[in-house]
This record gives sequence, C-alpha cells and structure tokens, in this order.
Amino acid sequence: METKKEWKILFWMIAVFALLFFMPLNSKQFTTAINATLDLSQWYAQEHVVLCLLPAFFIAGVIAVFISQGAVLKYFGACAKKWLSYSVAAISGSILAVCSCTILPLFSSIYKRGAGLGPAIAFLYSGPAISILSIILTTRILGVEMGLARMMGAILFSIVIGLLMSFIFHKEEKVKQEEQMHIVPPPEKRPMWQTAFHFFSLILILVFANWGAPADSDKGLWYAIFTYKWQITGFLALVFCWSLIRILKLSARWVCIGAIATILSIVFANHFIIRSQFVPLIPMLVGITSLSLILFFDKRNEENHEWLLSAWGFAKQILPLLVIGVLTAGFLLGSTHDNTSIAGIISNEWIQWAVGGNSLLSNFFASFTGAFMYFATLTEVPIIQGLLASGMGKGPALALLLAGPSLSLPNMLVIQGVLGMKKTIVYVALVIVMATFSGFVFGNLF
Repeated sequence: METKKEWKILFWMIAVFALLFFMPLNSKQFTTAINATLDLSQWYAQEHVVLCLLPAFFIAGVIAVFISQGAVLKYFGACAKKWLSYSVAAISGSILAVCSCTILPLFSSIYKRGAGLGPAIAFLYSGPAISILSIILTTRILGVEMGLARMMGAILFSIVIGLLMSFIFHKEEKVKQEEQMHIVPPPEKRPMWQTAFHFFSLILILVFANWGAPADSDKGLWYAIFTYKWQITGFLALVFCWSLIRILKLSARWVCIGAIATILSIVFANHFIIRSQFVPLIPMLVGITSLSLILFFDKRNEENHEWLLSAWGFAKQILPLLVIGVLTAGFLLGSTHDNTSIAGIISNEWIQWAVGGNSLLSNFFASFTGAFMYFATLTEVPIIQGLLASGMGKGPALALLLAGPSLSLPNMLVIQGVLGMKKTIVYVALVIVMATFSGFVFGNLF
C-alpha cells in the first residue's frame, strides 16, 4: 500500500514538472486560452456567485431544514405517483431562471432529502432548460419554430431522461422505495403555508435579482420588469424580513438592524461604486452577511442555526468543484459572454466549422460541445444567434439549446459528487444523445 502511495506521489511530481517544463508560453493560442480562463473566471465571480449562488445555497438550506421529509417524499419520493412527481419536477423548472450551476444546491438538497432518482434528475434538467424567460427570449430572437421546439423538447427531455435514469438504476430505486415505505415522517413544525411563503420569498428574490435585459425593441412587460427589477427585489426583501420575524421568530431588532444596514449599503454603493454592474452586489453581500450573523447568533431556535450550517455545507461541497470546472471550461472552450468572445485552446473557428449543415455528426458535435460549455442564464440565445449568423445549421442550434444550458463541465463535477461517476456518465450521455437526434430531426423538418 505504501509503495502504491509513493508511486502516485512520483507520478504527480513528474506530471507537474512536465507541465511546467513544456508549457508553450510563446504560443499565442496558449496565452489567449489563459486570458479566456481568467476572463471567464472573473466574469463568473462578478455576475453569478453573489446574485445567483449565494441565495441558492440558502434556498437549498430551506429545503434541507424547513421543508419536511414527508413533503419531499410526497412529491418527489420513490413511492410518489409518477405523474405527480414528474409533473412537479418539470413544472418547477419554469418558475426558476437559473443556470446549470445555480440549480445544483437545490437538486442536491431534494435528492438528499429522499427524492427518487428520476424526479430529481427531471428537476435537475428542467431548472435551467424550461424557464419561461429563456423560452420567450428564444422565440423572440431565434424564431417561433425554435422557441416551440426548445420548449417541447426540454419538457419531454426532463421527463424521459428522468424515467430512463429510474429504469436503468431500478434496483437501487427499488431498495429506496422499500426503505421509504417504512418511513413515518415526523409532524410538521409549522403550517405548510408558512414554509412555502418563506421558501418562495427567497425564490422570487433570486428570480428578479437575475432578471435579464430585454431586447432593444422590447417595450412591453419584460422591459417594465427589468426597469424596476431592483425596486421589486427590494420589496421582496422586506417581505422576506417579515417572514424571518413572524415565521422563523427571529429577533425583530436584529432583523431591522440588518435591513437598515442593507439599505445604507445601497446608498453607499450608488455614491461610491463607479462600475454600475457592481452596485447591486454590495447590498446583496451586506444582506446575506446580516442574515448569516443573525442566524449564527440566534439562541431562540436551533433550527434557524441549522439553516445557516446547511447552506454553508452546500457551499463547501459545491464551490470548489465549480471553480475547477469554470477554470477548465475557460481554458478549453474559451470565454463568451456579453460582447466578449475569447477563444480557448479549442478555437471558435473549429467549433463553427464542425456545426455547419445538419448532419448527424454536426448535431452530435453541437450537443457534445454544448454539454461541456458553461452558459449563464439566457446567454445561450445571443451566442447561438451569432453561431447561426456564422453558418451554424438549425438542427445543431437546437441540439446546443437542449444540451448546453442544463449541462456544463462545472455542473458535471458537482453531480458526480452527489450521484457518483456511473450515474453522472449515464445522465450526460442521455442528454447528449437525445439532443443530437432531436436536432437532427428538427434540422431536416425546417
């Protein structure tokens, strides 16, 4: 055993030495890939960690601590009626406007609370894929056919992939089902409507804080909501404060102090932060810090303290894997966001060349590449719009839409930590194969 350990140490020493020795520092493609890695990592940190992931960790904590195991088993458990569990899992995705990484804490939480593999996978896929915002944006920018195909394909995918995963691993699911038949859930600590109110106040804060910019020609409801998104988010934050006091019975004095500190941070950010995109991050950070401190020092209810510890547990589990995934994705596939496009080691020209036309191979390449790329919420639409203008076929575009938003390399690393390598490989393979054939059929029809 000791010899094996020494060989492993020697291997990594040689590998690191060889990497440093042969690093092509004078290669333009290599230095561009390094820039893409740093650019994607910085953009991810600025745009998604504070506004997306941190609230998602607390939402996952609510599921783990406040939502009873009985409720999770009723709607997502292995013994739940399939039509109910898969319908709830698929529809829940339309409520959320989250990316493939933000859904992970929520998925991990319901799975650990006893959700069946199939419904949990349906929820995991549907979260980033079926949001109302993404379907509307796809329809408006890429056309009605593409929007309808994405909506129908994503709903069908979430259910079919969940059912296939449940069937493939039916022996494990049968064991879980037998175990859950003998579980007697403890009584609810509070009325279900109170837990639901607290949960959805956090969900709505997450949704409106990340409401995407409308198209230039859009002057309707989307534009109105985007214009007043922070006022709406602020109102929802006050509703959340009421929930903390009345439902969780936290100290009204400390909640008010936290709210006042958050409001003062808004004034500070508006006057002293030069870059406007950073202004919302300050009050969000102050608000989350205030909430964390209140929960940490709360002596009235151990459950509130447990909520903080649960959120911290998800952060420890998920964030390191996301960092590794984002760095790797940036180096290999580059950084594409807003008006920035920096190629990775695999150049954009290769990708655009490979996804032209509508062959089975081009659809497979689009879905395979999309599965490993990282798409933030709603950014996949303008990216695919640019690829279509560069000669991408409609079939590969749909394949990318169906595979890309729900998967990414960071996403896969975290799923592997929750489900294990075997289930993760099967899930990724199912998404890629189904996206490939869906794109191929769509490309031939349109």
